[in-house]
Amino acid sequence: MKHLVDLKQISILLLLGLFVACSGDSNETANTTQSTPVPAAETEEELVARARGIHDRVITLDTHADINTSNFTATNNYTQDLDTQVNLPKMETGGLDVAWFIVYTGQGPLDEEGYAAAYANAIDKFDAIHRLAEEIAPDKIELAYTSADVRRIAASGKKVAMIGIENAYPIGTDMSRIEEFYDRGGRYMSLAHNGHSQFSDSQTGEATNDYLYGGLSQMGRQAIAEMNRLGIMIDVSHPSKDSIMQSIELSRAPVIASHSSARALTDHTRNLDDEMLYAIRDNNGVAQATAFHTYVNEARRSFLAEGNDNVLAPVATVSDFIDHVDYMVELIGLDHVGISSDFDGGGGIEGWNDASETFNVTLELVRRGYTEEEIARLWSGNLLRVLDEVQRIAAEI
Repeated sequence: MKHLVDLKQISILLLLGLFVACSGDSNETANTTQSTPVPAAETEEELVARARGIHDRVITLDTHADINTSNFTATNNYTQDLDTQVNLPKMETGGLDVAWFIVYTGQGPLDEEGYAAAYANAIDKFDAIHRLAEEIAPDKIELAYTSADVRRIAASGKKVAMIGIENAYPIGTDMSRIEEFYDRGGRYMSLAHNGHSQFSDSQTGEATNDYLYGGLSQMGRQAIAEMNRLGIMIDVSHPSKDSIMQSIELSRAPVIASHSSARALTDHTRNLDDEMLYAIRDNNGVAQATAFHTYVNEARRSFLAEGNDNVLAPVATVSDFIDHVDYMVELIGLDHVGISSDFDGGGGIEGWNDASETFNVTLELVRRGYTEEEIARLWSGNLLRVLDEVQRIAAEI
């Protein structure tokens, strides 16, 4: 019996020892956890350095930069730091990789004389862009036709040029010119600008409720089908709301708004209301928020609309611009939002007033908590996804 008691006592002592040991381990673990140092808050210098790294790694793409053909000559061109918002030195300084140069034509008379003048203007601009990439500075910039081209050229260290067509007016009544413009490198086209074209009503009709077609004309509907067939992105910046909604309904491919911000924040007719933004989302398209001063700052827009002096107007900033990006991302999702400037066509805000200040956009996105992957999609990934899809659908038609 004594041995049995001893064994019981020994067992109890062993269990007590094990309990104490385990308790000690738990305390040690708890103490260790409590003493783990909290990471120090990121300093301003560290944040800027992180943003710089992101900016250097992602492909930065601006879907709207207007041109003047006088700046595309042998002696006066974009290899020089001209008094333009976009040129090669400014793109290099600001880290802007891709510029969509715009074949823009102002709206004129809807007659043969007007169409002929518009066509001549468009060809002059197509030729200027090709001249820059193929004759003036082929070692510095190359024209891209696909997203694969964009990635290849950017990886080579050269800048990338792409061509957008603002206003289909130069097509005239010859629908074969749509394919001609595609062959010349045009990869998106809007059907109207400031004034009704032969294809579409313009948003300028909103002020007086004065429209020609109630949206798209019959030719406009044909143009949508032809652009789908060729692989040209349909740009819904500038047409009227009815035209935008009809274009989205008719298109077999995603559409883009190449340079429009959110009307809920700034009540400008050039901006997109929530219904339009939802339609672009549902179409799997992308809306490129644009850094145009009166499109992103309501106080400035309303002040100037009242006829006040521009010098006294509230200033539009990069922060105002990213407010629009934030709003659109929250409303329709990050996959459907992009970035544009409208440089050399009236665009520009404090902090991003030319291509040399492009980094400031990325910096503000980083401040707002966007990740590198999200910033890459905003800057170029979403737009290139749409281009891929448009070209894939064209190949199937």
